[in-house]
Amino acid sequence: MQLEVVAIGGYEEVGRNMTAVNIDGEIIIFDMGVRLDRIMIHEDTDISKMHSLNLIEMGVIPDDTVMKNIEGEVKAIVLTHGHLDHIGAITKLAHRYNAPIIGTPYTLELVKREILSEKKFDVRNPLITLENGNKLDLTANITLEFVKITHSIPDAAMAVLHTPYGAVVYGNDFKFDNFPVVGEKPDYRALKRIGKQGVIAMVSESTRVDYEGKTASEGVAANLLKNDLLGTDNEDNAVVVTTFSSHIARIKSITDIASKMGRIPVLVGRSMSKYCGIAQDIGLVKFPKETKICWDPSSIDKTFHQVMKDGKENYLMIVTGHQGEEGAVLSRMATNKTAFRFEKYDQVVFSADVIPNPMNAAQRYLLEARLKLAGVRLFKGAHVSGHAAKEDHRDILRWLQPEHLIPAHGDFNLTSSYAKLAEEEGFRLGEDVHLLRNGQSLKFERVI
Repeated sequence: MQLEVVAIGGYEEVGRNMTAVNIDGEIIIFDMGVRLDRIMIHEDTDISKMHSLNLIEMGVIPDDTVMKNIEGEVKAIVLTHGHLDHIGAITKLAHRYNAPIIGTPYTLELVKREILSEKKFDVRNPLITLENGNKLDLTANITLEFVKITHSIPDAAMAVLHTPYGAVVYGNDFKFDNFPVVGEKPDYRALKRIGKQGVIAMVSESTRVDYEGKTASEGVAANLLKNDLLGTDNEDNAVVVTTFSSHIARIKSITDIASKMGRIPVLVGRSMSKYCGIAQDIGLVKFPKETKICWDPSSIDKTFHQVMKDGKENYLMIVTGHQGEEGAVLSRMATNKTAFRFEKYDQVVFSADVIPNPMNAAQRYLLEARLKLAGVRLFKGAHVSGHAAKEDHRDILRWLQPEHLIPAHGDFNLTSSYAKLAEEEGFRLGEDVHLLRNGQSLKFERVI
């Protein structure tokens, strides 16, 4: 038996996720992501002209040179969903491997867009679409199954490798949302079936394992937004909402509320256009017919001029920049670098939490201070996470009953908190719970 899990990225931080699984010399890579906060870039930032070696040195993308020490041949690159911390390094690393890229339809459409915009490398890996609920034979001994899961982006999957030694489950990222705004609830039946068949190892995110209870449904965020937008005296004022541009369900809720307010929804930003445009094109979501999308500098400038001319009270703008990132749309609006001008009693709703690191907190504080100086009314809290909380993790451990656990997608504080939870469920650190660092690997041994 030769079964090895290689931790390439995402085992010391939240971001730049990449893991390899070696099964008797046949290697499957999961995800190739970036770490956005390492160079303080944001959703609209273009890294297409940057070289992979520079990005590795800066800690932005995974250092996959560890793969040179792994004996075997890469058979597939499997992507779980379309967030940049899972697919953002595809254009910088995938061309090194003679293997197809596999993902759900929405994820691969996003990958296609990334490949088309890449200026440094020529990525020609075949793209293979696999729908949630389906299986694909990767080799004679390895079958890939995508299990439907919910997250803060459509078409997310939990990837399962069926091997001669049992299943290997890769769970980055997921939540258990029984009332999703877009898409369907998770496939609990499949998860329980896989658990009964036998799981030798599970790689699990640990991003929100410290939070007690269960992560709330996206439907809760929709109601919070209704409270902030429909329950506030804002008839004669500007209304601006900022959230993740990849959060299609959230943006759908906001545009629907805009219609109820009698306002025209305007999606502003390059990434807003990319994520929302693709989701609408492939039929994942339908925005109100009056929705406007602007993404390039000239169209954004033209749109803001039109908003100021027609009256801000006729529009609801959905923009990037909820972390206060310099150069993002909301920061540019707050510093009068666009044609838009904030005035007293205008409303800004932050439908996203601050990503927990000191630089983000500082940038967000500065943005809020600037808005307050202009007399803007700030609304925060209309948000629910896309990541599983403690009791969600406890449930999946009971359903899958893996022989071995490897926490990922977090720093040492988070992965060790996951280990603590696992011990409450009967696992033991060093025996069947394994804390890895980037570049380390874990080999399993079993008498067959």
